[in-house]
Amino acid sequence: MSNVTPMMQQYLKIKSEYQDCLLFFRLGDFYEMFYEDAKEASRILEITLTKRDAKKENPIPMCGVPYHSADSYIDTLVNNGYKVAICEQMEDPKQTKGMVRREVVRIVTPGTVMEQGGVDDKQNNYILSFVMNQPEIALSYCDVSTGELKVTHFNDEATLLNEITTINPNEVVINDNISDHLKKQINMVTETITVRETLSSEIYSVNQTEHKLMYQATQLLLDYIHHTQKRDLSHIEDVVQYAAIDYMKMDFYAKRNLELTESIRLKSKKGTLLWLMDETKTPMGARRLKQWIDRPLISKEQIEARLDIVDEFSAHFIERDTLRTYLNQVYDIERLVGRVSYGNVNARDLIQLKHSISEIPNIKALLNSMNQDTLVQVNQLEPLDDLLDTLEQSLVEEPPISVKDGGLFKVGFNIQLDEYLEASKNGKHG
Repeated sequence: MSNVTPMMQQYLKIKSEYQDCLLFFRLGDFYEMFYEDAKEASRILEITLTKRDAKKENPIPMCGVPYHSADSYIDTLVNNGYKVAICEQMEDPKQTKGMVRREVVRIVTPGTVMEQGGVDDKQNNYILSFVMNQPEIALSYCDVSTGELKVTHFNDEATLLNEITTINPNEVVINDNISDHLKKQINMVTETITVRETLSSEIYSVNQTEHKLMYQATQLLLDYIHHTQKRDLSHIEDVVQYAAIDYMKMDFYAKRNLELTESIRLKSKKGTLLWLMDETKTPMGARRLKQWIDRPLISKEQIEARLDIVDEFSAHFIERDTLRTYLNQVYDIERLVGRVSYGNVNARDLIQLKHSISEIPNIKALLNSMNQDTLVQVNQLEPLDDLLDTLEQSLVEEPPISVKDGGLFKVGFNIQLDEYLEASKNGKHG
């Protein structure tokens, strides 16, 4: 290490802590990668592989991407099954003497993508964990982008594999006592398996279930999510317990051959039952429909209750078409709220949230006028009047895409902000 520069020593130290990730190391306006990371990333991203200290005896392979367009490169790597650790400069280089302090601020993994362009609007992006204490097995899964969190338990590996097939996670988190044989079977569904040490402490406070193993599975999952995201995740809901036996059991081969949500030949939605049925107006509705197709009901009462709603809308086609008009103005509230909580919301997201909330009273009034009890229950929706008022009073109607560009808030909303803006325009300093 004596012939390695201080900056490269810093890189190697941070890299040693994130060996299972490609490290995006911030240097000025670029994220740089070195050594094997650079070779691998340049191949996947189809960017030029160069050398650092090219005139020395052992030059270091390197490649880089501009920080302002890094999201698309990160998406490509994650879509290819890689994890990407984002290492930022935590100090202003112009104001710092000596080495700039750098830290990993987030790890982007296949199961924890939050950016709008990185996830399919019509599909959940699940990350799943399970723990075993034979014969008992507990499984928990979460969509970090929407906040959905569920847990269940059962007593056989066949049900475990069926559940993993149904959930179709993009990442599976396990502890270190899972057999290689079981890992190979899981790899049929997802390529990204992360091994975490068994937890010795509670990281999150979740609603503790009666089943200790389910609690452990949920804690293992939330610990990993916290480890990768390194920020507030208050939008993740309280854990919901469900029973796999309440739904029709179908194994991997049955689901594939029936082409419920993915065709065998093209590996796409086209030609499937989901493709035929999906006339939904919102991303939230599309995801729910896919969940229903993936998990067919077996309870006669639940099936009839769902069909009663279908009958109600079939009989009241004017109300149905009016509701579809309202829903056409509703954006992906689940993921918008997730990005607000996560801190990566942009100005366009906030405008979409405002428009979506403004439709709640219309939807409530229409469903309250119908004769079906389940639909009338929607009247319990909170209209969020205070939030809507704040958004309407504060946001300009056509803001810039990036919050960093400024010009998001109306003049007069905040006196101090107005003063800062006036000073910046006229070159005045307080």
